[in-house]
Amino acid sequence: MISARQHAISLAAVFLALAVGVVLGSGTLSGGLLSGLRDDKSDLQNQVNALHDTNNQQAEQLTAADNFDAAISGRAVRDALGQRSVVLVTTPDADPGDLDAVTQLIGAAGGSVTGRVSLTDSFVDAANSDQLRTTVTNVIPAGVQLRTGAVDQGSLAGDLLGSVLLLNAQTAQPQSTPEELTLALEALRAGGFVGYDNGAVAPAQLALVLTGSGAADGAASGNRGSIVARFAGALDARGAGTVLAGRPDSAVGNGPVAVTRSDTALSTGVTTVDNVDRESGRITTVLGLQEQLSGHAGRYGTGPNATAVTVGATVG
Repeated sequence: MISARQHAISLAAVFLALAVGVVLGSGTLSGGLLSGLRDDKSDLQNQVNALHDTNNQQAEQLTAADNFDAAISGRAVRDALGQRSVVLVTTPDADPGDLDAVTQLIGAAGGSVTGRVSLTDSFVDAANSDQLRTTVTNVIPAGVQLRTGAVDQGSLAGDLLGSVLLLNAQTAQPQSTPEELTLALEALRAGGFVGYDNGAVAPAQLALVLTGSGAADGAASGNRGSIVARFAGALDARGAGTVLAGRPDSAVGNGPVAVTRSDTALSTGVTTVDNVDRESGRITTVLGLQEQLSGHAGRYGTGPNATAVTVGATVG
């Protein structure tokens, strides 16, 4: 008969054996697991290195392509805007480098810039819609009748500025007097809606609205993109043509280029370019202005809903 002491010793031996087995087994398991993790880490690091090398290679190729485009840009746009005039309008997030580059290219194309007008944050803020509409309706030129469909702040302001900043598409004559142009700009500047240099703005045949990447996420971004898009559409209706050019993010979400492309009424009139930060996009912007003179509009670049990479080409 097994005594209580022997039974206790037997149980202790069993538990000891189990403990030793667990320790030995876990050691083996841990070793295998660590070895596997080391192999996975090594594989992942190799993938990271390969992707890094590919990214560097693509960046170098993109830089080379930009350098090539810059070298031939003058020849690509030569005489595209011969004897034509352009007024430049910038949104608050427009990049100064893009503005300077496009301005130089318009000159290389034989065109002239008649002035620069910068829209402020207050202009593209929907909270200021009532104040902006009131300002606009108080300075309508005597011989100008704003379009009945221009009721939102972007359309209304674009219709007014189009009537003073753009020449008549058929006659190439001013649609307002110099005094009316000055009054409209001064009133909008006094309200904090625009900025410009005194005496440096005159009517032009074409308009270029230069934007950046659009507003930050949130409800305000949709309003901002829509205001800029409708502003560009109203400008287009007043002159010989308008191009809306921005950076890639302007073509996604609620960006102004995206809003324009999603609206048939706007996209059939306004030419959009979504890569003005690249030399190829700047060339396309100038060629787009030329295309507007013939009564055609396009959606150019590499972003969503673009129909061609540039004027006369198709998306691959």
